[in-house]
Amino acid sequence: MTESNTTLVRVEVLAVVLAVRPITRQVEILLWQRGRDPESGRWALPGGTLLPAETVDESMARQLAQKVDLTRVAHLEQIGVFSAPDRSPGVRSVATGFLGLVPAHEDPDLPADTGWHPLDRLPPMAFDHAEIAQRARHRLRGKLSYTNIGFALAPREFTLNALSRIYRAVLGHEVDATNLQRILTRRGMLAPTGTRAAPGPAGGRPAALYRFTVTEYRVTDPFAAFRPPE
Repeated sequence: MTESNTTLVRVEVLAVVLAVRPITRQVEILLWQRGRDPESGRWALPGGTLLPAETVDESMARQLAQKVDLTRVAHLEQIGVFSAPDRSPGVRSVATGFLGLVPAHEDPDLPADTGWHPLDRLPPMAFDHAEIAQRARHRLRGKLSYTNIGFALAPREFTLNALSRIYRAVLGHEVDATNLQRILTRRGMLAPTGTRAAPGPAGGRPAALYRFTVTEYRVTDPFAAFRPPE
């Protein structure tokens, strides 16, 4: 005897898009507000249903462009599959979650129902989207230590202090700028541009500008970990 399963399952993709915003110097997440039930008025991750002729990666790129007008993402990777039977009402839904990163200098035009929110203070979230956001935060914190993924959060050129603030915002603890320079230079990921930042209002010698030497994702030190200062 064979058993058939005719349960309808909706397959979707969802993106946790993060950026360290220059004004707040905090990690912020891109969310859109649902305008209809279920969960009307709550905030959701951008995404949608997988079409028959596309891969999940293709679908995620399409959803970001169509739903929140976001076409430039410096890094996009899958972070897991979310398949709890009760994760959404009605038809069962299985989601592939993504982590997307937007550099600090980018300020994309967003629809009226979409905005940036502090990752530490999420608004009321729809379904299991808060859980997916926390999974992405954990993934980013880990990868910041052993990969060059910082390039996807930083502007094209930056001072060491500005870069350390980005790392500090993600990791949640102090990051010494000189030590960060030493680590990234030793890994071959950081180089001076030969230019300096504009003078600040207090005067003094302008800070040197740096850049990431590689702007494609790479594992640089598999066993490294940035730890809080003792």
